[in-house]
Amino acid sequence: MAERAVLTDQHVVVVGAGMAGLVSALLLAHSGVRVTLVEAAATPGGKMRQISVGGALVDSGPTVFTMRWVFEQICSQVGCNLSDLVKLEPLDILCRHAWADTGQRLDLFTDVARSADAIAQFSSPQEAQRFVTFCKKAKAIYNHLEGPYIRSSRPSLTSMGADLGVKGLAALASLGPFASLWHALGHYFHDPRLRQLFGRYATYCGASPWAAPATLMLVAHVELDGVWSVDGGMHALAKAIAAQAERRGASLRYSAPCQRILVRDGRACGIELAGGEQLHADAVIFNGDASALAQGLLGDDARRAAKNTPLPKRSLSAVTWSVNAKTSGFPLVRHNVFFDADYKREFDDIFKQHKLPSRGTVYVCAQDRTDTAHVMRGNERLLCLVNAPAVGDQAAGRNLTPSEIQTCQEQSLKLLGQCGLDLDLTSATAHSVQTTPTEFNQLFPGTGGALYGPASHGWMLPFQRPSSASKLPGLYLAGGSVHPGPGVPMAAMSGRLAAATLMAHLDSTSPSRRVVISGGMSTRSAMTAGTA
Repeated sequence: MAERAVLTDQHVVVVGAGMAGLVSALLLAHSGVRVTLVEAAATPGGKMRQISVGGALVDSGPTVFTMRWVFEQICSQVGCNLSDLVKLEPLDILCRHAWADTGQRLDLFTDVARSADAIAQFSSPQEAQRFVTFCKKAKAIYNHLEGPYIRSSRPSLTSMGADLGVKGLAALASLGPFASLWHALGHYFHDPRLRQLFGRYATYCGASPWAAPATLMLVAHVELDGVWSVDGGMHALAKAIAAQAERRGASLRYSAPCQRILVRDGRACGIELAGGEQLHADAVIFNGDASALAQGLLGDDARRAAKNTPLPKRSLSAVTWSVNAKTSGFPLVRHNVFFDADYKREFDDIFKQHKLPSRGTVYVCAQDRTDTAHVMRGNERLLCLVNAPAVGDQAAGRNLTPSEIQTCQEQSLKLLGQCGLDLDLTSATAHSVQTTPTEFNQLFPGTGGALYGPASHGWMLPFQRPSSASKLPGLYLAGGSVHPGPGVPMAAMSGRLAAATLMAHLDSTSPSRRVVISGGMSTRSAMTAGTA
């Protein structure tokens, strides 16, 4: 077991058992801090939730496990092994892609050479070579940004420039200082289908490829470093980290919604639960969307802790269907994406018109499959997702109507059929649970249904997301709406940064010290390096 500090006179309350809150609670409890974590839901996980559909548990939030090193380092920090907490299976096929009415499919692999061969057959040898060049660039961008951005407290323009150095600044400048991801992809891919495919990386941050910064090409390198499936689903990871936090003394209270951040003498000093019970603390970590604070959902005294994210600046929401049904026709693997032809219209509909796309991309996670597209006998578990605007808190006329949702479902099933996948949700043996932006807003208050905090639009956003230390002394922030951004590993890193920042403030009279987390992809363990 790793060495533990002893700070038993300190009490920290963590609000929200999403990935960031769980990681914060684990690390603080291991450091000897008395930790109470409160969660409105009956189980841990936040967006990493499971839904019972026709008797089967379906992962109905994040489905992709990447950046394994983040979790290995968290486990190492508290003296355990990730492999002892969850069983991970590496996937050779990153994703299977299909285009409507073409019969064309393209698999991308963790092996660059295999992907290049597949692209050469799908498109041309020239595009395959451009893909290899793109991967090298994505790796360089990632390596430059990992330390200054991913593992550090929110940077300023000055600190970012100093941390990047001459080579890093030159690498970013070569992308074009204000270039969008879509614009940058045009330099690498001449085949519009490949530009569309890699443009989808913007949606991993809830953004449009036409507005997201070119630096998001680094997602390609993250995936090439490894994608795994989690035995028991992504929710199993949340439960495992929650159990580790409890083993180290953290008190986890479920079905205990927080209704107010307590403030005394201009400093956060605890929380009040929905039933009126008050928990006093030396500090509070809020693992929810920062907009909820600004909107006064945690009390007027906490409004100044963060800024609100208005509708035009919100990230993508989604309409999802958690499904337990039979499929046929298309050889599904774990991760599958079905494209329509007019990609730009999809994002214009969402971000400019704030409506459901008339012909949106459909993502399908086939949770009973890995790399082998075997024939399933009987029902299988699927999560089907279509991007949507974050209008779940809007008044009638600006929200999505039942008829619009139904039309979206019909169009999505039609697209799947055009790509060869038969999914009949009306069958007597089929079961499905639909979740819309309205339900997502109810699950995650203050978001309007946005699943990624503010949209990653424009090159300035990295300097605008809230940092771990909020504007209210004693209140710290974690989760996908704050630095370093959305996604399971990024949320975990935000929890790690929040815990480190809080500890630095408890241990120091200087609350301005910038926190940098050690390690990274370039210093992965030998085990990880051998499995990527």
